[in-house]
Amino acid sequence: MSLRRLAPFALAAFVALPAAAQEADAPPADAPIESPDGETAEAKVPLDEIRRYVSVYNAVKQAYVEPVADQKLMHSAIRGLLFDLDPHSVYLDKEDAESFDEQSRGAYDGVGVELMRQPDGSLRVIAPIDDTPAARAGVKAGDVITAIDGKPFKPDEGDQSGPLRGAPGSKVTLTIVREGKDKPFDVTLTRETIRVASVKSRMLEPGYGYVRISAFQADTAADFESQLEKLKAQGGGKLRGLVIDLRSNPGGLLTSAVQIADDLLNEGKIVSTRGRIAISDAEFGATPGDRLDGAPVVVLVDAGSASAAEVLAGALRDNNRARIVGSRTFGKGSVQTVLPLDNGDSVKLTTARYYTPSGKSIQALGISPDVVLQPGKDADKSIRNFSEASLPGHLRGDGEKDGEEGQPGQNAGDVLDGDAPIAAALVELKKPVASAATPAPKKN
Repeated sequence: MSLRRLAPFALAAFVALPAAAQEADAPPADAPIESPDGETAEAKVPLDEIRRYVSVYNAVKQAYVEPVADQKLMHSAIRGLLFDLDPHSVYLDKEDAESFDEQSRGAYDGVGVELMRQPDGSLRVIAPIDDTPAARAGVKAGDVITAIDGKPFKPDEGDQSGPLRGAPGSKVTLTIVREGKDKPFDVTLTRETIRVASVKSRMLEPGYGYVRISAFQADTAADFESQLEKLKAQGGGKLRGLVIDLRSNPGGLLTSAVQIADDLLNEGKIVSTRGRIAISDAEFGATPGDRLDGAPVVVLVDAGSASAAEVLAGALRDNNRARIVGSRTFGKGSVQTVLPLDNGDSVKLTTARYYTPSGKSIQALGISPDVVLQPGKDADKSIRNFSEASLPGHLRGDGEKDGEEGQPGQNAGDVLDGDAPIAAALVELKKPVASAATPAPKKN
């Protein structure tokens, strides 16, 4: 698939809902529904289950100790459809859906933290975003938020991260459970407008550049290209090597990860996605031209590197374009599609798995680095078993299905903080590598 078709897929790959959910004159219960690829799939409405649901609905309406509004019951029912699927499929109220869009654009009012809902209603921190209230207050990847402003979560409430948003200058208190701590503790944060500069760069040594990508947003690829040109100018027109730092990068837009991989590849596959319906199946490939002209690349990852960060790391390694240094990545190998509803709410639904160019799925497994780094002696040892496979209800990976032992969920990586991993990556960058192929014309 060309890059021209990439943005619509990543940003608006909306699956057509069955007619029964859209129109009053729905087809009969046993009528087949045609899938987007033209094939007919048997999709019968389970009438016995619907009758059972109606019976429970009526019982709640008539006999529950307090009156319950129809809208609240229906919202609870819809959330229940998604609750046991996987940790990434959630119902988004209108405000949460708007916040989701804001994050992809790179500006919103909040505390600056990437979260994942857990079955008990709590929120697990995937990663705090660089230079935000959460990061400055010491919130860490792996922390579990059990209450906001003293209000604990309930398992059936769906995504309850909305209260973290609010007017700049207002305060919010998080109750946090951290492994290694005897009891929960509170952290009070002051909300601010989070303008996430997702790409930062500097020279490590003459000729050797460093680019930090903290998340993949709408402008991340363009910012990467701009920062790369800046580094090349500082290096006299070219670089001898580049470290790409993806530590604690929770992912984001697939488009941006694919475009950055394309910037560094002359040819080859970047990533493929496979789902149950045709619109979920896609394959993305590189176009000619390498903005680094074949200079060596090292990608730095850790247990907080997830989703689109893993796409980029996997694409560069499988094409022999980069070595991976750090710790095993998070292992989120699934693609979510946002389905807008007519009332302004949305459903974020897992619709596909993605596969690296070699055909491997990293779901619940992650990417194992070529060079493994260990946390420093003064590192926080409280964060253990931090991975997709440790999440209750996670989508099973290919390794788990095939019965592989000692792989999914058993070798969770470490969170690598500080500058020591950067220094180690630079050492690896300077090591001799096989000469790159003759570079293709530069990409503009």
